[in-house]
Amino acid sequence: MKVQTAPAANTGIESSRSDYPSVSILFIIENCPLQRDPRVRNEAQALLSAGYKVAVICPWGHKSQGFRATVDEILVYGYPPIRVEPNTWGYLLEYTYATLAIFALTLLVLIREGFSVIHVANPPDTLALTVLPFKVLGKKIIYDQHDLCPELLMNKFCRSKWIVPVLLVLERWAYHVADHVITVNESYKSTAICRGAVPQTKISVVRNGPNSPTSSSLLAGQNEICRDSNHIILYAGTVGVQDGLDCLCRIISHLRFDLGREDFRCLVVGDGDALKQIKDLAVHLGVDDKIDFIGWVSGRSEYVRYLNSAEICISPEPATTYNAASTFIKIMDYMEAGKPIVAFDLKETRYSAGDAALYAPANDELRFAQCLTTLMDFPQLRTELGRHGEDRIREELGWEYSVPHLLQAYRTCLSMDH
Repeated sequence: MKVQTAPAANTGIESSRSDYPSVSILFIIENCPLQRDPRVRNEAQALLSAGYKVAVICPWGHKSQGFRATVDEILVYGYPPIRVEPNTWGYLLEYTYATLAIFALTLLVLIREGFSVIHVANPPDTLALTVLPFKVLGKKIIYDQHDLCPELLMNKFCRSKWIVPVLLVLERWAYHVADHVITVNESYKSTAICRGAVPQTKISVVRNGPNSPTSSSLLAGQNEICRDSNHIILYAGTVGVQDGLDCLCRIISHLRFDLGREDFRCLVVGDGDALKQIKDLAVHLGVDDKIDFIGWVSGRSEYVRYLNSAEICISPEPATTYNAASTFIKIMDYMEAGKPIVAFDLKETRYSAGDAALYAPANDELRFAQCLTTLMDFPQLRTELGRHGEDRIREELGWEYSVPHLLQAYRTCLSMDH
């Protein structure tokens, strides 16, 4: 999925080109390859455009990539990921292996390329331990908090409550090690202040936002996928325990058996460690013939094909502490494409989507299905919600509005020694 960097005239990038032009930045991500992390890609491209030198350490995108490659003009050092069981011990093995691999590659990059700043994107927060020796060597640390790890892991392993105190200690350690903290929204910022005792002057909010062709370009040349169905409902994103695909299956069951609707198909574009159990649940509920599991779509054009095919997009994350505080990139993509959304009424989801969505009461799956029928039956309402989403992205939430905050975070961090 190729990232298109916003023009400097629209982002304020040009004004920062003279600031610390020789600084080298090393991004570290563990949970996915660079190609699958639109936030880090956008950040890296924005910093490249601002005149910084950028490298990334992450898992391989594919075996042919090798340990050193260039992806969209970004230097990438990769390590082979390992497959683990999606449970506490499996993730402990993954994080231990990744921490050691990342430390070794960080040392290698220091020797071969050099760097002044390490930009650490969680999860996991164990990465803060990885970068500590380099902080001792005088390197600046920026902690980019993508997820609230204690809440995220509790969602995945609700019976493993013994691990929460450890996760809270690791999170506080990450806050403490960082010279500057970047969060994705105000909820995460509040957590950094209240739970991590981070001063507000050390925190920058850099929101997720689409950095791709405008919605009018996206909608050009509508694609005809599943044209045998009157209404196409789309979910695009990760298929993890916390993402609500079990809710989606039950919502589709309500739509079909309680509300009597057969004139639809649901497309699930994405994959994750919960995919098998979600497919099994769909069979158990008798809705497997109404849900098409497409899998991961790597190319932007193919992803856009599925977005274009959708009549309604959904964000079925249930109400949990983690989900209520999180910003979902999928919602931004839906809005950019001018698609109406149905979601549960969560704090940050409502902030992001605004008037582009219908909201069901938290975890009320029948009401969620009823919201779907409302949009299925009223095309004018779909058009109005879609237009609200496009306007919100264009006027407030596009990636170009986040770039100045990212660059200011770097100026603040680097000026500490000046």
